[in-house]
Amino acid sequence: MAFLIKAEALTKHYGSVIALDGVDFSIGEGVTGLLGPNGAGKSTAIKLFLGLIKPTSGSAQVLGGRPYESIGIRSRLGYMPEHDCLPPSLTASEFLTHMAQVSGLPPAHARTRAADTLRHVGLAEERYRSIGEYSTGMKQRVKLAQALVHDPLMVLLDEPTAGLDPSGREEMLALVRRTGREFGISIMLSSHLMGDVESTCDRVVVLEGGQVVEDAEVSQLTQETETLYVDVDDRRDELLALLREQGLWAGLDGISIAIENIDDGGYDKVRDAVVESGARLRRMAPQRHRLTEIFRR
Repeated sequence: MAFLIKAEALTKHYGSVIALDGVDFSIGEGVTGLLGPNGAGKSTAIKLFLGLIKPTSGSAQVLGGRPYESIGIRSRLGYMPEHDCLPPSLTASEFLTHMAQVSGLPPAHARTRAADTLRHVGLAEERYRSIGEYSTGMKQRVKLAQALVHDPLMVLLDEPTAGLDPSGREEMLALVRRTGREFGISIMLSSHLMGDVESTCDRVVVLEGGQVVEDAEVSQLTQETETLYVDVDDRRDELLALLREQGLWAGLDGISIAIENIDDGGYDKVRDAVVESGARLRRMAPQRHRLTEIFRR
């Protein structure tokens, strides 16, 4: 796989504290989640890939080079920080235009690019208001916009849904997905919220205690199991008895009937048992793994 970012035996110490301990992983195109609990080493990894700090040993590569040795590489990246760092007295339009000019765009082009990017993040009508008047959700959108305004090859998002309510989180995640599709920009999304990563990312790298504990496609980690869950409105005991008579390994899991190790032929047996019992079927679906199971393991 062609990679945009690669860690090789990447280690970072802060005195006696080991933030990253010889990790190896690579990130290609698309939307990749960098997942882990607080203190797992996510923010340290981002700082290393941005070239803000140097590794204790090993290497952090971006686009085939080391960002802490090349300004040119850093210019191809966008960064959305977790914490509020916006100038409250400027309008979003002024701030985005300035950031575009800092990246090398001429003034006229910078103004156009700023307007287009603010429209993309949903702030076209509010772009002339002072940032200090913005809500938390609007400020998060400005932070995303400044990471995109210079048209980077890849953006690194550090906890992009921090401080947002559930509806604001969904809107931000939808915006991240749309950014990947419409702009063709690859994204690394750092989060401790497994639901955010599961609903947004194609691939996930999971850090815990400064080490990689998972590195796989999200679809692989959340694939269906061989356990079928059946919910009925009535006659549950009759249905359970019929399923067992059919030789199926069925039992109760809360209010649901869980059928273990089911195969294609087993689905036909379940259908026949439901019809014979006369139970009113509410739901029948295989269980899916969730990313939370990674941490339980």
